[in-house]
Amino acid sequence: MKTQNSNAFEALGVSPVLAKNLLKAGMTDPKPIQEEAIPSMLADCDLLGIAQTGSGKTLAFGLPVLTKILSMGDKRRPRTARALILAPTRELAVQIEEAIHMVSKGTHLSTALILGGVSRNSQIKRMAQGVDVLIATPGRLMDLVHEKSVDLSKTDFLILDEADRMLDMGFIKDVRQIAKLVAKDRQTALFSATMPNEIEKLAETLLRDPVHVEVAKQGTTAAEINQVLHKVDRRDKKDVLNKLLTNPALSSVIVFTRTKHGADAVTRNLAKTGYSVAAIHGNKSQNARQKALKGFRDGTVRVLVATDIAARGIDVPGISHVINYELPDEAESYVHRIGRTGRNGAHGEAITLYDESIESARLKAVERVIRMKLPREDVPPQFGPLPEKPHSDREGSEQQAGDDSHNSGREKNKAHRRKRVFSKATDRKQGSRKDAPHNASHSENATKEDGYRVSNKSRKGNGSRRNSEKLDARSDKPANPKRKKPNNRKKPVRLRKSVRRAA
Repeated sequence: MKTQNSNAFEALGVSPVLAKNLLKAGMTDPKPIQEEAIPSMLADCDLLGIAQTGSGKTLAFGLPVLTKILSMGDKRRPRTARALILAPTRELAVQIEEAIHMVSKGTHLSTALILGGVSRNSQIKRMAQGVDVLIATPGRLMDLVHEKSVDLSKTDFLILDEADRMLDMGFIKDVRQIAKLVAKDRQTALFSATMPNEIEKLAETLLRDPVHVEVAKQGTTAAEINQVLHKVDRRDKKDVLNKLLTNPALSSVIVFTRTKHGADAVTRNLAKTGYSVAAIHGNKSQNARQKALKGFRDGTVRVLVATDIAARGIDVPGISHVINYELPDEAESYVHRIGRTGRNGAHGEAITLYDESIESARLKAVERVIRMKLPREDVPPQFGPLPEKPHSDREGSEQQAGDDSHNSGREKNKAHRRKRVFSKATDRKQGSRKDAPHNASHSENATKEDGYRVSNKSRKGNGSRRNSEKLDARSDKPANPKRKKPNNRKKPVRLRKSVRRAA
C-alpha cells in the first residue's frame, strides 16, 4: 500500500517506480521547483528555470525526462542518446548521473558520461550501443561529435544545467553548436541561478514559448544562510583565516579564492598551521580532484580550498561554512559560492574577508546582485589554540598541498642536480687547497685561481679566454700551467708526416 507521500510525486505525473525509489531514498515531498517544473515538462512544454543550487532542480528536469523515456521502451539506436544533459563541470555531471541512478533503480534506463579527464575510448565504447541519458560537458562532447562517435540527430530532450556557469567558462559557442545538432522537434529546458543578458538571448534562441519557473528572485540567497563581512587587510587574511578555523563550529568549510595560485597559497598556509586541507582547481588532475572531494565528503578533510569554476557542482551535505577569502570577479559567483551551504533547509554561514582598499568595487557589485547590504562585523577573537603543526613545515606542506602539483617531480630533480653540482665544485675547491703549501704567497695565487674560474665561467667564447690570459699575466705563476706552451717550439713532426703522406 502506497503512502500519501509516495503519491505526492505520482500526483505530479512521475512514474510509480521512480516515485518508489524516491521514497526509499527518504524524499517524501516535492520541492517548490519540482512542483512547478515536472507537470510543465510532462506536458511537452519547454522550460526556463531560475533556481539556486540545492533547490532540487536536478530532479525537477530529471524526473519528467525519465518518466517519458520509460514509456518509449528499451530499444536504442547506436551512438545516440534519447536525452542529453549538458553541465559546465565534471563534478556536476557526475552528481547528475548519480541522482539519475538513484531514482532509476529497477528500470531499463541506461546512462553515459562524456567529460574531460577520462579515457575517450571507454566513452566511445559506452556510446556504441546507444544510451537513454547522456550527461556531458560541452568541450569533450564536441570532440566526439566531430569524430562521429556520437550522433545527436535523434535526441529528443536537451537540458542545459547551470547555463550561467557555462557562459562564464566560455562554453556558450559550443552549446549553440550542439543545440543545432539535436533534433529540431526536441523538448528543451534551461536552468540558471542568474539571468545575464547573454543567457536571456540564448534562451530566446533555443526555447519555444517556454514556461517560466522561478522559485527565488534572481540573485537572492537562501534565507537559511547567515551572511557576514569582516574588514581585513589582505596581508592579515592568512592569520584571520587561521583564527576563524579554531572555532570547532566551522566543521566543514569551503574557502573560495579568485585564482589557482591563490588557492595553492591558502592551502599551503593552512597545511603548515596543522589543518586538514585539500585544494581543487583547474590545474589539478581529475584523480586529485576526486581524491580531495572524497576526503571532504568523508570528513578526513575539514577545509576545501577552491576556485569558482572548480567548485561548480559540488554537492556535499553538511557544509557548515563558506568563506570568501577574496570576493569574486563576477558578482553572480557570490550567489553560487554561498549556495554550497544552507542546503535542504539546514542552517549555513557565509563569511567574507574584505579588503576595502582593493575590493570595494567588487563588494558594491555583489550587493547589487543580492539586493542587500552585507552586515559588517568585527573579526571574532580566537576561539582556541591553533592545531599542532606537522613534524616539519616542509612535511606538512608537501603532504597536504604539494602532492598533486604537476611540476613537483621536475622541481625535485632540478634541486637534486643543483646539489650534486655544488658538492662537486666544493670537493674540487677543498682538494686544491689541501695540496697547496700553507704560505701567504700561495694563498694569494689560490685566490687568483678561484677568481680565474669564476671569471671564466661568467663569460663566453673568446672574451673568457682573453680574460684568463690577463689574470695569468698578473699572477706570480700561471693560474693553469697546463695551458702554457713554449712560444719557440716548432712542429717538425707534423711537417715530416705530411712529407711521408705526400711520398
